[in-house]
Amino acid sequence: MRTRKLEGGSLAKGELADGCVLCTRGSKMVLFVTGLCGTGCPYCPVSPEKKGNDVIYANELRVTELDDVFAEAEAMDAEGTGITGGDPLVTLGRTADFIRMLKERYGKEHHIHLYTSTMDLQKTKILADAGLDEIRFHPPAEMWSRLPETELKEIIKLYGLSVGLEVPVLPDHADDLMKLVRDAGAIGVHFINLNELEFSESNWDMMSSYTIKDDVSAAVTGSRELAQELVRISDVPIHFCSSSFKDSVQLRRRLIRRAEHTARNMDVVTDDGTIIVGILYADDVLRAADLLKDTYGVPEDLMCLCPGDNRMEVAPWVLEEIAGELPFKCCISERYPTSDGLEVERTPLN
Repeated sequence: MRTRKLEGGSLAKGELADGCVLCTRGSKMVLFVTGLCGTGCPYCPVSPEKKGNDVIYANELRVTELDDVFAEAEAMDAEGTGITGGDPLVTLGRTADFIRMLKERYGKEHHIHLYTSTMDLQKTKILADAGLDEIRFHPPAEMWSRLPETELKEIIKLYGLSVGLEVPVLPDHADDLMKLVRDAGAIGVHFINLNELEFSESNWDMMSSYTIKDDVSAAVTGSRELAQELVRISDVPIHFCSSSFKDSVQLRRRLIRRAEHTARNMDVVTDDGTIIVGILYADDVLRAADLLKDTYGVPEDLMCLCPGDNRMEVAPWVLEEIAGELPFKCCISERYPTSDGLEVERTPLN
């Protein structure tokens, strides 16, 4: 197998797993089914509002009912779903139900892959029977050199299920990782994914033995270099996913995909997948809307009223032209096209 360079400094030898292909397209929905997990990896990057809490998210949307999941999948025209946590096998029944419901709603071609630290043959069989296409085991670091002691070889025999390993590249665990890669080939694992180790808000205090690679990244010094050696020795299809790939390629393409499917006539979609919209603040937004229609001829499809917030949204190119003549505070807002609408920049107009 030939090693090839991918976008964002990633590397691959052999074919990418189907779930990774969806990631590179930005076409997978991330379904976070629970923050509960019994493994307790010190490098876990899960955010504080999720870690240890039994909550469900579809991408950035906090899920309170099943229709929330379907709405998010359809908002981005998802080709597949990556189920994660926490550990989805902690809530096995819920996870299996989600797999069945997604398959029933979107068909067998909707690819579903799952991340778990639990290597359990019977639990994995339940997920496979529910329709799971691909499973990625994330064993704790103390198990990296002990793969032959697990049920992994029996799990691989489950018909129709693609079985892989996905681990972060800890620079101080080189020997264990090399044994993991070699044992994976002997056991018959279908693929290996290596993630560049990163600092995050939730793991910062637990990673004092590492240093940040540079000023523009949260990646750990030495993680990439060790990954390159692991790719070199692997006889299993292997993929090194860099920190910059996650941000500059994967997230960006998912944002663009969602923006293209949810943007209104009044929105401007940027090359980075953010949305630019004009905002007008008024105590009486109905009166403000009438003023824009009657005096400036602004069409209704280029305005959106938000009465409870004492504001209205207006096509940015329209508001930029007339803001100087209006008796209302106006600005241009750039935000993510996600359910939370996180604002990244605001520019006053008057």
